[in-house]
Order: sequence, then C-alpha cells, then structure tokens
Amino acid sequence: MANEFQAGDTVDGVVTGVQPYGAFIALTDEIQGLVHISEIKNGYVKDIHEHIKEGDKVKVKILEIDQDNNKYALSIRALDENAAESRTEDKNINEKEGEHGFNTLKDKLQEWIKQSE
Repeated sequence: MANEFQAGDTVDGVVTGVQPYGAFIALTDEIQGLVHISEIKNGYVKDIHEHIKEGDKVKVKILEIDQDNNKYALSIRALDENAAESRTEDKNINEKEGEHGFNTLKDKLQEWIKQSE
C-alpha cells in the first residue's frame, strides 16, 4: 500500500458498495477508498443511488490519504471538466461582483448617511 498512490492522483476504480453517505471504490485488490456523497457531482445529491451503483467502473481523484488508518478520500466531481470550468467562471463572476457588491455597499454607507443628514 505505502507509496502506491499519492494525493492528487487520478485512478480507475470499481464501486464495491453504496451507502447513503457515499460510495466505496476499490482501487486495487488491497486498497479501497470512499467517495463522500458531496464528492459525487457538483450540486445537491439527494439520492446517491441515482448517480452510482455497485459494479460501476469510475475514474476518481485521490483527495487525501490517511496512511495510519489506511483511508482514502476520493472524488468523482473533481474530475468533471465542465464543473471545473463552471467553478472558474463562478469565481471570476464573484470577483467582479466584489467590485460592486457588499464591499462597495459598506463603503457607500457612510456617504449615504451624510447625504441623508
């Protein structure tokens, strides 16, 4: 197990079990990890069984490895290119909104108070 995989690696796996909180993915015969329900796809997942089932072959990204407890935190959504582009666009939009959003409102408040007097 040691050093076979590293955080950030993209690997193929097979779903070995599905629970309401996530899916267990076999990376090798000896190594299994968990894709938490929040890492299945972007957005809200009400029923994980609508997105993944036992026996599915999936590509996952290793988010974190706890060597001491032999636990692998995995993600499917991290590999969704459309979602990554969407997150980048959202970030750019949010940065632009910051120019005219709450920070500006806070700065303008004093000005508006003076104008109202």
